[in-house]
Amino acid sequence: METTAKVLEVLKTAGKPLRAGEIAELAGLDKKETEKAMNQLKVDDKIVSPKRCFWEAK
Repeated sequence: METTAKVLEVLKTAGKPLRAGEIAELAGLDKKETEKAMNQLKVDDKIVSPKRCFWEAK
C-alpha cells in the first residue's frame, strides 16, 4: 500500500481529527513521509482541517 493510501485509511478509521504525528504513528510511517502524503491529499481535496493542526478525511 502506498503512503497516501495508508494515511487516508488511518484518517477514515480514526473517527476523529488527528495530528500529523499521530497519523504517522498509527500508520507506522516516518513523520516526513506522512507530511508529504498529507500535502498530496490536500491537493487532491481528500482531507480537510476542522481546526488548526488537526486533519480528517473528507
